[in-house]
Amino acid sequence: MKTELDMWNIFNRMPKKVHVGDITIRDGFQHEEKFISTRAKIYYAEEMIFAGCRHIEVTNLGSSFLMPQFSDAEEILAYFKGDVFKKKCEKRGINSKDICFTAVTIREKAVEKAIELKQKGVGPDRVLMMVSTEEEHHFANSGTTLPDYWKEAERAIKKCNDVGIKMCGTVSTIWGSPIGGATDMKEAVEFTKRWFTIGANDVEHADHDGSASAPQVYRYFSMIMDAVDNPHKQIAHFHETKRMASASILAALQAGVSNFEATLGGLGGQPANFLDDCPVPGTGEYYYKDPRYVGLVCMEDTLVQLHEMGIDTGYDLDRVITLGQQLEKTMGKRLRSEVIINGRTVKEGHMHFARPGLAKLKQKLGEQPGQKFPSEWN
Repeated sequence: MKTELDMWNIFNRMPKKVHVGDITIRDGFQHEEKFISTRAKIYYAEEMIFAGCRHIEVTNLGSSFLMPQFSDAEEILAYFKGDVFKKKCEKRGINSKDICFTAVTIREKAVEKAIELKQKGVGPDRVLMMVSTEEEHHFANSGTTLPDYWKEAERAIKKCNDVGIKMCGTVSTIWGSPIGGATDMKEAVEFTKRWFTIGANDVEHADHDGSASAPQVYRYFSMIMDAVDNPHKQIAHFHETKRMASASILAALQAGVSNFEATLGGLGGQPANFLDDCPVPGTGEYYYKDPRYVGLVCMEDTLVQLHEMGIDTGYDLDRVITLGQQLEKTMGKRLRSEVIINGRTVKEGHMHFARPGLAKLKQKLGEQPGQKFPSEWN
């Protein structure tokens, strides 16, 4: 009787190749209480692309008064739509047209800004709007009611379609809300279907405060895969607040999810309400106790997890790990990646750690090299 585990037979929806979008520059940096230079933002986004990323969030086109971290939004988008970047890609054998640049546009006014930039030739390829199934959380993020927002999103999608911009619809508070508490996953399934009904290109399923547990993640995404006919259009977005997110990634994979998002160093979280030396609005009062213990799933660690499972990500892992090490210098603090400290899983060994004398002792005892049991046991 064969008992060896074959994950792909047991979980026949689990993909062998996944896409992991990088959202360091947007979600990662929005949480920081210091301004990250435009040069640094461009550097990390560009290097992630050269390391294999093809889906990347680079900014937020909302109010720079509320979130001044993104006051350089147009400059960043212009760079990535410019000739200098295209030539760098050509030099490395990368087709810049294969890269999808996303900007967050929570409200219709931000969508209109994206359209204006698109008409100038520097707009994003994709924008993102967001609903929360729990209305208090939704109101905190958007400033309006759910019914009103749905109508706004429908208008925005039509405007985007006219200029060739894709719309990603996000569903949040699937597994709970930091404001309203427990939620019903069935509502999130209905919200997902609504996004596609009004014309969204894809849907991001977000756990914005780390409420998700692996069994509930598997249950939810199984419900989603049964409810939609486009599994490749579903994206999992997990925050790490309780050391449960890597289990949630595994559960989502087992349910058939092939698109994920992550940030270098596990950065990210609620928009900052303080920047450098000045309070800023952000999205209001923080709903966490300590900013050091919130953030997204860590890109470096997630890629290693997937690699060890035999799942192709298309990334140069060593290059990403180096970027994670550099980012700690940029941020001036220890971030949340374990891999950049402990390294990838050892395959070749480190013989300089070996205790001297093993070969000599085996020879003295009459044992063969590689022998692991007494010869009389044969």
